[in-house]
Amino acid sequence: MVPQSAASTGVQTSIVDLGTPLAATTFVVVDLETTGTSATRSRITEIGAVRTRGGKVLDEYSTLVDPGTLIPANITLLTGITQSMVATAPSLEEVLPDLLALLTADPDTAFVAHNAAFDTGFLRAACERLGQRWPDPPVVDTLRLARAVLDRGQVRNHRLGTLAAYFGVAATPTHRALDDARATVGVLHGLIDRLAPAGVQSLEELRAVTKPASRAQRARRHLAEDLPEEPGVYVFTDARGATLYVGKSVNLRRRVRSYFTAAENRQRIREMTALVEGVTPIVCTTELEAAVRELRIIAERKPPYNRRSRNPERAFWVKLTTDAYPRLSVVRAVRDDGAAHVGPYASAKEAERAREALLHAFPLRQCTHVFTPVPGGRPVASRTGERLVEPCVLAQLGRCGAPCDGTESHADYTVHADAVRSAMTGDPGAVVTSHTARITELAADLRYEEAATHRDRLAAFLRGARRAQRLSAIAAVPHLVATRPGGTGWETCVVRHGRLAASAVLRPGTDPAAFLTSLTATAERVPAGVGPTPRATAEETELILDWLAHPTARLVEIEGEWTCPLRGAEAHTGMTHWAHGRASAE
Repeated sequence: MVPQSAASTGVQTSIVDLGTPLAATTFVVVDLETTGTSATRSRITEIGAVRTRGGKVLDEYSTLVDPGTLIPANITLLTGITQSMVATAPSLEEVLPDLLALLTADPDTAFVAHNAAFDTGFLRAACERLGQRWPDPPVVDTLRLARAVLDRGQVRNHRLGTLAAYFGVAATPTHRALDDARATVGVLHGLIDRLAPAGVQSLEELRAVTKPASRAQRARRHLAEDLPEEPGVYVFTDARGATLYVGKSVNLRRRVRSYFTAAENRQRIREMTALVEGVTPIVCTTELEAAVRELRIIAERKPPYNRRSRNPERAFWVKLTTDAYPRLSVVRAVRDDGAAHVGPYASAKEAERAREALLHAFPLRQCTHVFTPVPGGRPVASRTGERLVEPCVLAQLGRCGAPCDGTESHADYTVHADAVRSAMTGDPGAVVTSHTARITELAADLRYEEAATHRDRLAAFLRGARRAQRLSAIAAVPHLVATRPGGTGWETCVVRHGRLAASAVLRPGTDPAAFLTSLTATAERVPAGVGPTPRATAEETELILDWLAHPTARLVEIEGEWTCPLRGAEAHTGMTHWAHGRASAE
């Protein structure tokens, strides 16, 4: 059923009040070809995308993708994509940034696909595997839209080919990505033209066709009326003033308004909107500041309707202890004892995998006894002050590296401990070599499950080591100023020990020297601290690192040194997602 026009209902007074006009919306129409239907087990073999605005095609993008796995015969029969065709194609790691760039090139961009849940499911899973952020654009599903607009009396079904023929689209679907994306563009334009007489003139109204807003959502639209159209953070509160949900946006008014339209169809958030009684806007000068403030408020208030970032303190680290005979331990905090750490990890299970990866490569002890080196004799182990006469059980079973079996001196054991410390904080090559060799042996013996276990351990260690090395490098810098171009000028940020200390926009006509002096003088004072995350959460520091890594970013000032190990874990990024099938063991 087609909705009534906005003018006839009296709900909205203008297109500006309603949201994003369709003529100003950039539609990125995407089609994927895959090895199967499971977003977690199957892989992408081809991507086709068409970027269009105002009825005109702006860009097209098409590429085959090496899935890193065999293409089933039935898929080849359907799509015509063979194993030889993808053998020399780029990996998804190489092409995914290009597609994400299309989705983020314009602020008012919508993702379009026919049966969009399929395509977004694969892309979300791919972003998770590859450590990319899914931009979460508004989604328009031409399949659901067609079902709402065209009944079976008009078309026999709502398949892409049927709809393309019905609307007279020049492009014919062929089960190849770009052809199908082109056909979807034609279907989208046909559906928009069909809805125009009903008053559907905005992106929000277009999405509302498939699912009307709830009564509770409609009753709270007024909460967005007085919000500024600026970047910042918004805080939803209930009748008692308690925080329900925290988010960020480049346009506070537009984003908050979307929660009270049919465009918001997440059940959990719809439930939240029924409880909202107030919205507090926090205007920010830059998008980075908004992202950081969002993280800090979520961590502080722990809103019940936010799923991520609520408990950054629940992190796990792998630590090399500092006693005479160091061992590896999974800990919950980094202390000021000079110990080496990798992490942080979101779960103890992942941290334990990293610990096991190191223990496979180096013969460190695994028991919890306290050892004291005795000159001229074997080390003495004690627990609660009692000396042990016999070697510990783990040593007898061959599961504990020296020293309690009496076969290794303190000096020899120190060599192993130093090698572990080097792998954690510098070059992880010894761990990589040890595991890849073992994976090759197990795969040759067809022991794939055991090989996968070693793969997962190595990936976990490399992720934690890379994270700790990157965080430690920026956390060691007492003062850094960087800038990059934004919409209204040069967005400039002050970073101290990995924490955002200040941000502002250098606008045209402003004296740069006076601006910089004022910004640095008023920035937060951040003292040095302990570990890779001394004064900020890992997530905040990683936001800053991503911002600094942008090609347009420029360093303005820096005190101290910002360096990472030459042969650090960063060099092995290609191995960090074996567990998700991104790369083969080769």
